[in-house]
Amino acid sequence: MLHQDLEQALNNQVNAEFYSAYFYLSMSTYAEQQGYKGASWWLFCQFHEEMTHALHMQTYILSRGGTCSYSAIEVPPTEFTGLIDVFNQVLEHEQKVTTMINDIASLAMQHQDHALYQFIMWYVSEQVEEEEHVSDVLQRMRLIGENTSMLLQYDAELATRVFANPFPTDVKMI
Repeated sequence: MLHQDLEQALNNQVNAEFYSAYFYLSMSTYAEQQGYKGASWWLFCQFHEEMTHALHMQTYILSRGGTCSYSAIEVPPTEFTGLIDVFNQVLEHEQKVTTMINDIASLAMQHQDHALYQFIMWYVSEQVEEEEHVSDVLQRMRLIGENTSMLLQYDAELATRVFANPFPTDVKMI
């Protein structure tokens, strides 16, 4: 059974993951409206990934005899000054999520909950990949700058992203 502090931290993270999904859906919509179908798709894949994370964590809470609780989801931003602004906000957001995940790992160790620690370490590694990938996208976009033809070419490259559910046996809803 999960300690109450750990259950609350996981529930907070589930809600944060739902917000993240909402955040990426908003950005995907913006990119689509601006004509960047590749960036829109990349962000839409990210929406699916965040939903999967939330549902995976929810499944974990239940498997440990915990109770899931939900809170209102904050309204995400809807206006951006361009794709670089979008991906700058993505990087800032992922850095915030990394801090939250690391805090859960630390709390799990404080409570000597090795099962939760092992579970959350997948997310610790995932956050390293998330930040690296977004940093790479930003670096490319900064190099491209105002070159519209190169930006459209890179947008087409972003459209090749494929979402693969990392938890197919746990999260069947997406």
